[in-house]
Amino acid sequence: MTTQLQEATAFIKKQLSEKPQVGLILGSGLGMLADEIEQPVKIKYDVIPGFPVSTVEGHAGQLVIGELEGVSVIAMQGRFHFYEGYGLDAVTFPVRVMKQLGVEKLFVTNAAGGVNEAFEPGNLMLITDHINNTGQNPLIGPNDNDQGVRFPDLSQAYDRNLQRLAKDVAKELSLDLKEGVYVWNTGPTYETPAEIKILQTVGGDAVGMSTVPEVIVARHVGLEVLGISCISNMAAGILDQPLNHEEVIETTEKVREDFLRFVKMILSKVSA
Repeated sequence: MTTQLQEATAFIKKQLSEKPQVGLILGSGLGMLADEIEQPVKIKYDVIPGFPVSTVEGHAGQLVIGELEGVSVIAMQGRFHFYEGYGLDAVTFPVRVMKQLGVEKLFVTNAAGGVNEAFEPGNLMLITDHINNTGQNPLIGPNDNDQGVRFPDLSQAYDRNLQRLAKDVAKELSLDLKEGVYVWNTGPTYETPAEIKILQTVGGDAVGMSTVPEVIVARHVGLEVLGISCISNMAAGILDQPLNHEEVIETTEKVREDFLRFVKMILSKVSA
Protein backbone atom coordinates (compact mmCIF):
# COMPACT_ATOMS: atom_id res chain seq x y z
CA MET A 1 0.00 0.00 0.00
CA THR A 2 2.85 2.41 0.74
CA THR A 3 4.00 2.34 -2.88
CA GLN A 4 0.46 2.79 -4.21
CA LEU A 5 -0.10 5.65 -1.77
CA GLN A 6 3.05 7.42 -2.92
CA GLU A 7 2.17 6.91 -6.60
CA ALA A 8 -1.42 8.14 -6.23
CA THR A 9 -0.36 11.15 -4.18
CA ALA A 10 2.37 12.12 -6.65
CA PHE A 11 -0.03 11.73 -9.61
CA ILE A 12 -2.63 14.04 -8.05
CA LYS A 13 -0.10 16.56 -6.73
CA LYS A 14 1.09 17.24 -10.27
CA GLN A 15 -2.36 18.63 -11.05
CA LEU A 16 -2.74 20.79 -7.93
CA SER A 17 -2.05 24.50 -7.70
CA GLU A 18 -2.44 24.57 -3.90
CA LYS A 19 -2.74 22.18 -0.97
CA PRO A 20 -6.36 21.12 -0.24
CA GLN A 21 -7.54 21.89 3.30
CA VAL A 22 -10.83 19.97 3.41
CA GLY A 23 -11.76 16.63 1.91
CA LEU A 24 -15.35 15.89 0.91
CA ILE A 25 -16.79 12.41 0.39
CA LEU A 26 -20.13 12.75 -1.39
CA GLY A 27 -22.63 9.92 -1.12
CA SER A 28 -25.44 8.67 -3.37
CA GLY A 29 -27.26 11.57 -5.02
CA LEU A 30 -25.17 14.18 -3.17
CA GLY A 31 -22.42 14.63 -5.75
CA MET A 32 -23.98 17.91 -6.90
CA LEU A 33 -21.92 19.71 -4.24
CA ALA A 34 -18.81 19.05 -6.33
CA ASP A 35 -20.48 20.89 -9.23
CA GLU A 36 -20.26 24.06 -7.11
CA ILE A 37 -16.45 23.93 -6.89
CA GLU A 38 -14.77 26.85 -8.66
CA GLN A 39 -12.01 26.40 -11.24
CA PRO A 40 -12.30 22.64 -10.86
CA VAL A 41 -9.68 20.08 -11.76
CA LYS A 42 -11.45 16.80 -12.44
CA ILE A 43 -9.61 13.48 -12.30
CA LYS A 44 -11.39 10.22 -13.12
CA TYR A 45 -10.73 7.47 -10.62
CA ASP A 46 -9.68 5.01 -13.28
CA VAL A 47 -6.56 7.04 -14.19
CA ILE A 48 -5.28 7.41 -10.61
CA PRO A 49 -2.76 4.72 -9.57
CA GLY A 50 -4.24 2.38 -6.97
CA PHE A 51 -7.76 3.82 -7.08
CA PRO A 52 -10.75 1.51 -7.45
CA VAL A 53 -13.65 2.49 -9.73
CA SER A 54 -17.11 3.39 -8.39
CA THR A 55 -19.84 1.20 -9.88
CA VAL A 56 -22.94 2.64 -8.20
CA GLU A 57 -25.59 4.75 -9.94
CA GLY A 58 -25.52 8.31 -8.60
CA HIS A 59 -21.72 8.27 -8.19
CA ALA A 60 -19.80 10.16 -10.91
CA GLY A 61 -16.53 8.41 -10.12
CA GLN A 62 -14.06 11.29 -10.06
CA LEU A 63 -12.10 13.66 -7.85
CA VAL A 64 -13.00 17.33 -8.16
CA ILE A 65 -10.37 19.72 -6.80
CA GLY A 66 -10.65 23.50 -6.47
CA GLU A 67 -12.14 26.20 -4.25
CA LEU A 68 -15.50 26.23 -2.48
CA GLU A 69 -16.48 29.19 -0.29
CA GLY A 70 -12.85 30.32 -0.26
CA VAL A 71 -11.58 26.94 0.95
CA SER A 72 -9.30 24.68 -1.05
CA VAL A 73 -11.15 21.34 -1.25
CA ILE A 74 -10.80 17.91 -2.79
CA ALA A 75 -14.10 16.13 -3.32
CA MET A 76 -14.85 12.51 -4.05
CA GLN A 77 -17.82 12.65 -6.40
CA GLY A 78 -18.81 9.10 -5.58
CA ARG A 79 -17.25 6.68 -3.11
CA PHE A 80 -16.36 2.99 -2.94
CA HIS A 81 -18.30 0.39 -0.99
CA PHE A 82 -17.45 -2.92 0.62
CA TYR A 83 -20.49 -4.47 -1.11
CA GLU A 84 -18.98 -3.72 -4.51
CA GLY A 85 -16.43 -6.42 -3.74
CA TYR A 86 -13.58 -4.11 -2.76
CA GLY A 87 -11.51 -4.82 0.34
CA LEU A 88 -11.60 -2.16 3.03
CA ASP A 89 -8.03 -1.13 2.17
CA ALA A 90 -9.34 -0.10 -1.25
CA VAL A 91 -12.53 1.48 0.11
CA THR A 92 -10.52 3.74 2.43
CA PHE A 93 -7.49 4.31 0.20
CA PRO A 94 -8.65 7.79 -0.94
CA VAL A 95 -8.78 8.99 2.68
CA ARG A 96 -5.11 8.12 3.13
CA VAL A 97 -4.33 9.90 -0.14
CA MET A 98 -6.17 13.01 1.05
CA LYS A 99 -4.09 13.04 4.22
CA GLN A 100 -0.88 12.81 2.18
CA LEU A 101 -2.07 15.73 0.03
CA GLY A 102 -2.41 17.93 3.12
CA VAL A 103 -6.09 17.64 4.02
CA GLU A 104 -6.81 18.40 7.69
CA LYS A 105 -10.60 18.02 7.87
CA LEU A 106 -12.89 15.46 6.24
CA PHE A 107 -16.60 15.97 5.61
CA VAL A 108 -18.35 12.63 4.98
CA THR A 109 -21.88 12.52 3.60
CA ASN A 110 -24.25 9.72 2.77
CA ALA A 111 -27.82 8.80 1.94
CA ALA A 112 -29.23 6.73 4.80
CA GLY A 113 -32.39 4.97 5.87
CA GLY A 114 -34.22 6.51 8.80
CA VAL A 115 -34.34 4.18 11.80
CA ASN A 116 -35.52 6.82 14.27
CA GLU A 117 -39.28 7.04 13.74
CA ALA A 118 -39.23 10.78 14.49
CA PHE A 119 -37.30 11.33 11.25
CA GLU A 120 -38.77 11.93 7.79
CA PRO A 121 -37.34 11.44 4.29
CA GLY A 122 -35.51 14.61 3.32
CA ASN A 123 -34.20 15.34 6.83
CA LEU A 124 -30.50 16.05 7.25
CA MET A 125 -28.90 14.30 10.23
CA LEU A 126 -25.69 15.33 11.94
CA ILE A 127 -23.80 12.12 12.73
CA THR A 128 -22.81 12.27 16.39
CA ASP A 129 -21.52 8.69 16.63
CA HIS A 130 -21.65 5.40 14.76
CA ILE A 131 -22.15 1.68 15.25
CA ASN A 132 -20.05 -0.70 13.17
CA ASN A 133 -22.50 -3.58 12.69
CA THR A 134 -20.41 -5.52 10.16
CA GLY A 135 -17.69 -7.30 12.08
CA GLN A 136 -15.22 -5.71 9.63
CA ASN A 137 -12.57 -3.07 10.24
CA PRO A 138 -10.18 -1.41 7.75
CA LEU A 139 -7.34 -1.45 10.31
CA ILE A 140 -7.23 -5.24 10.64
CA GLY A 141 -3.75 -6.47 9.68
CA PRO A 142 -0.25 -5.06 10.22
CA ASN A 143 -0.21 -1.45 11.42
CA ASP A 144 1.88 1.24 9.73
CA ASN A 145 3.02 3.42 12.62
CA ASP A 146 3.77 6.25 10.19
CA GLN A 147 0.04 6.37 9.39
CA GLY A 148 -1.33 6.11 12.93
CA VAL A 149 -1.32 4.23 16.21
CA ARG A 150 -2.16 0.54 16.51
CA PHE A 151 -5.26 1.16 18.66
CA PRO A 152 -6.97 4.43 17.64
CA ASP A 153 -9.41 6.10 20.04
CA LEU A 154 -12.88 6.53 18.54
CA SER A 155 -14.51 8.13 21.58
CA GLN A 156 -14.68 11.33 19.52
CA ALA A 157 -14.83 9.90 16.02
CA TYR A 158 -16.86 12.93 14.90
CA ASP A 159 -15.20 16.19 15.88
CA ARG A 160 -17.18 18.08 18.53
CA ASN A 161 -16.06 21.52 17.37
CA LEU A 162 -17.25 20.77 13.85
CA GLN A 163 -20.53 19.45 15.26
CA ARG A 164 -21.04 22.69 17.19
CA LEU A 165 -20.30 24.69 14.06
CA ALA A 166 -22.78 22.62 12.04
CA LYS A 167 -25.51 23.14 14.64
CA ASP A 168 -24.86 26.90 14.70
CA VAL A 169 -25.09 27.01 10.90
CA ALA A 170 -28.33 25.02 10.94
CA LYS A 171 -29.85 27.57 13.34
CA GLU A 172 -28.67 30.42 11.17
CA LEU A 173 -30.35 28.81 8.15
CA SER A 174 -33.48 27.82 10.12
CA LEU A 175 -32.75 24.24 9.09
CA ASP A 176 -34.36 21.39 11.01
CA LEU A 177 -31.13 19.47 11.57
CA LYS A 178 -31.56 16.09 13.24
CA GLU A 179 -28.80 14.43 15.25
CA GLY A 180 -28.11 10.76 15.69
CA VAL A 181 -26.12 7.57 15.50
CA TYR A 182 -25.33 6.08 12.09
CA VAL A 183 -25.18 2.29 11.72
CA TRP A 184 -22.99 0.67 9.08
CA ASN A 185 -24.23 -2.57 7.52
CA THR A 186 -22.41 -4.13 4.58
CA GLY A 187 -25.36 -4.24 2.15
CA PRO A 188 -26.09 -4.51 -0.70
CA THR A 189 -29.48 -5.74 0.54
CA TYR A 190 -31.64 -3.36 2.51
CA GLU A 191 -32.35 -4.51 6.05
CA THR A 192 -35.34 -6.61 7.07
CA PRO A 193 -37.98 -5.13 9.40
CA ALA A 194 -36.70 -7.42 12.17
CA GLU A 195 -33.15 -6.12 11.69
CA ILE A 196 -34.39 -2.53 11.90
CA LYS A 197 -36.11 -3.31 15.22
CA ILE A 198 -32.76 -4.53 16.53
CA LEU A 199 -31.03 -1.34 15.38
CA GLN A 200 -33.69 0.77 17.09
CA THR A 201 -33.14 -1.20 20.29
CA VAL A 202 -29.36 -0.71 20.27
CA GLY A 203 -29.60 3.05 19.66
CA GLY A 204 -29.29 3.49 15.90
CA ASP A 205 -30.99 6.47 14.27
CA ALA A 206 -30.00 5.92 10.64
CA VAL A 207 -28.55 3.01 8.68
CA GLY A 208 -26.44 2.80 5.55
CA MET A 209 -23.78 0.90 3.63
CA SER A 210 -20.80 3.26 3.84
CA THR A 211 -19.02 6.00 5.80
CA VAL A 212 -17.81 4.12 8.90
CA PRO A 213 -14.69 2.58 7.29
CA GLU A 214 -13.66 5.98 5.92
CA VAL A 215 -14.19 7.59 9.32
CA ILE A 216 -12.13 4.92 11.08
CA VAL A 217 -9.21 5.51 8.71
CA ALA A 218 -9.63 9.28 8.88
CA ARG A 219 -9.24 9.13 12.64
CA HIS A 220 -6.33 6.70 12.28
CA VAL A 221 -4.41 9.27 10.22
CA GLY A 222 -5.49 12.22 12.40
CA LEU A 223 -8.18 13.97 10.35
CA GLU A 224 -11.02 15.87 12.02
CA VAL A 225 -14.35 14.46 10.81
CA LEU A 226 -17.80 15.94 10.23
CA GLY A 227 -20.56 13.51 9.20
CA ILE A 228 -23.91 14.34 7.58
CA SER A 229 -26.61 11.89 6.50
CA CYS A 230 -29.47 12.67 4.17
CA ILE A 231 -32.43 10.58 5.32
CA SER A 232 -33.49 9.33 1.92
CA ASN A 233 -36.17 6.87 3.04
CA MET A 234 -37.55 5.31 6.18
CA ALA A 235 -35.99 1.95 6.90
CA ALA A 236 -37.78 -1.37 6.38
CA GLY A 237 -40.98 -1.98 8.30
CA ILE A 238 -41.53 1.61 9.45
CA LEU A 239 -43.77 2.75 6.58
CA ASP A 240 -44.55 -0.74 5.22
CA GLN A 241 -43.42 0.05 1.68
CA PRO A 242 -40.78 -1.45 -0.62
CA LEU A 243 -37.32 0.15 -0.73
CA ASN A 244 -35.32 0.98 -3.86
CA HIS A 245 -32.29 3.01 -4.92
CA GLU A 246 -34.37 5.25 -7.20
CA GLU A 247 -36.18 6.62 -4.14
CA VAL A 248 -32.82 7.42 -2.57
CA ILE A 249 -31.77 9.50 -5.58
CA GLU A 250 -35.16 11.24 -5.81
CA THR A 251 -35.08 12.28 -2.16
CA THR A 252 -31.51 13.59 -2.27
CA GLU A 253 -32.52 15.67 -5.31
CA LYS A 254 -35.39 17.21 -3.31
CA VAL A 255 -33.11 18.14 -0.42
CA ARG A 256 -30.48 19.50 -2.80
CA GLU A 257 -30.80 23.19 -1.92
CA ASP A 258 -30.78 22.67 1.85
CA PHE A 259 -27.79 20.35 1.59
CA LEU A 260 -25.81 22.76 -0.60
CA ARG A 261 -26.53 25.81 1.57
CA PHE A 262 -25.71 23.90 4.74
CA VAL A 263 -22.36 22.44 3.71
CA LYS A 264 -21.23 25.58 1.90
CA MET A 265 -21.92 27.79 4.92
CA ILE A 266 -20.06 25.36 7.21
CA LEU A 267 -17.10 25.57 4.85
CA SER A 268 -17.22 29.38 4.80
CA LYS A 269 -17.03 29.44 8.59
CA VAL A 270 -14.26 26.82 8.73
CA SER A 271 -12.17 29.24 6.67
CA ALA A 272 -13.14 32.31 8.73
